[in-house]
Amino acid sequence: MAHEYPSSYSLLSRLVITFCFFIFLLFPLSSISSFYVIFTSASAPTIAISKVEQHQEALALLAWKVSLDNQTQVLLSSWFGRNSCHHWIGVACHRSGSVSDLNLQSCGLRGTLQDLNFSSLPNLLTLNLSNNSLHGTIPTNIGNISKLITILDFGSNHFTGVIPEQLGFLTSLSFLSLASNNFRGSILPFIGNLKNLTILHLYENKLSGSIPQEIGLLRSLNHLELSNNNLIGPIPPSIGNLRNLTRLYLYTNKLSGFIPQEIGLLRSLNHLKLSFNNLNGSIPASIGNLSSLTKLGLGHNKLSGALPPEMNNITHLKTLQLYKNNFIGQLPDEICLGRALVNFTAHGNQFTGPIPKSLKICTSLFRVRLERNQLTGDIAESFGVYPNLNYIDLSSNNFYGELSENWGQCHKLTHLNISNNHISSAIPPQLGRATQLQRLDLSSNRLSGKIPKELGMLPLLFELLLTNNNLSGSIPLKLGKLANLHTLDLWESICG
Repeated sequence: MAHEYPSSYSLLSRLVITFCFFIFLLFPLSSISSFYVIFTSASAPTIAISKVEQHQEALALLAWKVSLDNQTQVLLSSWFGRNSCHHWIGVACHRSGSVSDLNLQSCGLRGTLQDLNFSSLPNLLTLNLSNNSLHGTIPTNIGNISKLITILDFGSNHFTGVIPEQLGFLTSLSFLSLASNNFRGSILPFIGNLKNLTILHLYENKLSGSIPQEIGLLRSLNHLELSNNNLIGPIPPSIGNLRNLTRLYLYTNKLSGFIPQEIGLLRSLNHLKLSFNNLNGSIPASIGNLSSLTKLGLGHNKLSGALPPEMNNITHLKTLQLYKNNFIGQLPDEICLGRALVNFTAHGNQFTGPIPKSLKICTSLFRVRLERNQLTGDIAESFGVYPNLNYIDLSSNNFYGELSENWGQCHKLTHLNISNNHISSAIPPQLGRATQLQRLDLSSNRLSGKIPKELGMLPLLFELLLTNNNLSGSIPLKLGKLANLHTLDLWESICG
C-alpha cells in the first residue's frame, strides 16, 4: 500500500530517495552528488549550528553506516567527511547546516537501528527508511530523537519486537508508519499522546490485544489502518471522536462485538473496511450518516438482521461487500442510485425478495456476486445490459422466467453463472455475442430446446456447464472446435 505523506513533505526529497538506487547504478557519484543536497527552512533553526554539533550529526550517521552490511555501505559511499550536508545521499539540511531529513526509502538498506544515535539528530523533521531490509527491534532511545520530527516511516521492512512506548514522546508526529513488518504485542495507550497524527499505518504486522480507547484522542487523524493483524475485542466507541477520518481499515483481524453506533459520527469517511473479523449483531442505522462512503466492506463476519433502510442514503458507493454473513430481508432499493457501483458482493447470506430496480440500470457494474441467497423474481426483468460487467454469479437462488438475450450484449463478460435456479425456455443464441465468456454455468435449471450452435462462437470458453436441464437435440459440432474448452458437462441434460 502506497504511503501518503502530508503536503509539507518535500516532493523533491521523495523523488531523490525513490530513485536513489536507480541513479547510483547509472551514474558515478561525482556527477550526481550535488543532486542530493537539499536545504530547507521549514520549522528549522535559522542560526548556523556550531562545527562541533555538525560533526556530531555526521559522526552519528557514519557510526550507523559502518554497522550496516557491506553492500549497504557501498550504497552510502557518498557518506564521508564531517559535513553530512555536503553531497550525502538521502540527507537534506536546514539553512543552519543541521540535518533536517533522512530519506532512504527503497535504497536496499540491510542492517539494524541499534547503532543509530537518535539524540545526535536534534533538528530532524523526517526519517524515512521504508521499503528496505532493516531488521531487529526499534531501540528505546528512539524517544531521544528530535521533538520536531513530523514524519517517521519504518514501513515495509523486517522489524520485530514490540512497538516501544518511547514513540509516545514524539508529539509533533503527523505521519507514523510501522506497516508491513513483524511487530508483535499490543497497541499501547501511549498512542493517544500523538495528537498531531493525521496518518497512522500499523497494518500487516502481528499485533494482538485490543484497540485502546485512547485511539479516540487522535482527533486529527485522516487515515487509521490497522488491518491484517491479530487484534481482538470490540471496536472502541471512542472511535467516533475521529471526525476527520476519511479511511478506516480494520479488516482481517479477530475483532468481535457490535459495530458501534458512534461509527455514524465519522461523516468524512470515504472508505470503511471491517471485513474478515468476528463482528456480530446488526448494522447500526447511524451508518446512513456516512453519505460520502465510496467503499464499504463488511464481508466475512457474523453480522445478522436486515439492512437498515438508512443505507439508502449512501448513494456514491463504488464497492459494497456484504458477503458471508447472516443478513436477512431485502437488498437496499437505492443501492445504485448514484450510478457508481462497481463491485457488489452479497453472496452467502439469506437475502430474499427481488433485485432492486436501481441495480437493473446500474451500468457501472463490473463484478456482482449474489449466489447462495433466496432472491427471487423474473430474471429477464431483473437484469439489464451492463457494458462493463466482467463477472456475475446468481447461482443458488429462486430466479425464474426466461434467459434474456441481453446477456449477449455484455461484451466484457467473462463469467456467467445462473445455475441452481428455476430458469425455463431455451438458451438464447445471442449469448454467442458475449465473445469474452470463459465460464458459462446454466446447470440445474429447466432449460429446454437445443444447444445453440452460436455457443461455438465463444473462442475463450473454458467451461460450459449445462447439466440437469431438459435440453434436446445433438451437440453442435462447433463446440468441438473450441480450442480452449476444458470442461463440457451435459450430464442428465440432453434428451433424445
